[in-house]
Amino acid sequence: MKPGPWSDWQAFAPGIELPPAVLAEILDGGQAFRWFRSLEPSTLRSRGEGGRPHANDDVWTGTWSEHVAQLRRHEGRLEWRAPAHRVEATAPALARLLATDTDWPALTDSLPWRSDPHLATCITAFPGLRLLRQPFGETLLCFLCSATKQIVQIKQMVALLAQRHGNNVCRAGSLTPPHGGISDAALQFRLPTWAELATIPEKDLRGCLLGFRARFIHETALFLAARPGWLDETEGLPYPAAKARMLELPGVGEKVADCVLLFGAGRLEAFPVDTWVLKSLARRYGLDGWRPAQVAHFGRTHFGPLAGLAQQYLFAWERRHGRGQV
Repeated sequence: MKPGPWSDWQAFAPGIELPPAVLAEILDGGQAFRWFRSLEPSTLRSRGEGGRPHANDDVWTGTWSEHVAQLRRHEGRLEWRAPAHRVEATAPALARLLATDTDWPALTDSLPWRSDPHLATCITAFPGLRLLRQPFGETLLCFLCSATKQIVQIKQMVALLAQRHGNNVCRAGSLTPPHGGISDAALQFRLPTWAELATIPEKDLRGCLLGFRARFIHETALFLAARPGWLDETEGLPYPAAKARMLELPGVGEKVADCVLLFGAGRLEAFPVDTWVLKSLARRYGLDGWRPAQVAHFGRTHFGPLAGLAQQYLFAWERRHGRGQV
């Protein structure tokens, strides 16, 4: 299939202003695993082989569901484009992904930062941070790949799943190969659906570098195949009931369940607890030695119904600034 042209760049309405580091945190900080950074050809030509790219020149290419899009910052504001023949379908899907109808500054301001100095520090460090609203089933698949793995490894596994077992979404003219060892071509493939995964032998899933995670994905696919509509029903339930159902799935523990509900179902009261959050609450809130379930309960109690948004600020700050600090 011959690559087609990209559409013109266009701004969001209302406009979205994000510092480069915050955009990188949203797209490449552990919420999603199918966004990759590259540079525009004009930037490469103007800088030459020894030139040092500036963060403002970054273009992010991402794939979700049946969509491919690119994002960049231009004069401080976020712009987007898509394959020209897919613009009408991609525009609302991208708006949903970025939750553009949510007043993130107002939600952030309602967090208890006035009585929580560390949370205030985290919010100041990442102005404009927001949570993605990704397809629920895809979010589940990606976080089943995440156990004991770093972001770069999760992205590699997910890319292999798409290339080997997903369908081509479309072809659009490439920029430069994005960072992370994933070609632009890989980003033109959607992830396999759960119905498709149910037909794939576990040994073939292991060929995507999944290791022991292949068994959990295979068993979850069979579980869902036997229960049509289960994911849709779960996505629509209140947080406590949705989480209880998520924990029925093979390989899904407390953290994965909360990640899927936060980033895939918009349940802002979910408070995922990973190593970085454990460190953050031990060091900054005196919860040293607390078990993850206890920390999660503290997070939901202390930060309230928007605990998941607070968690993302804590998580981002600890990864970026908290290394080696006590």
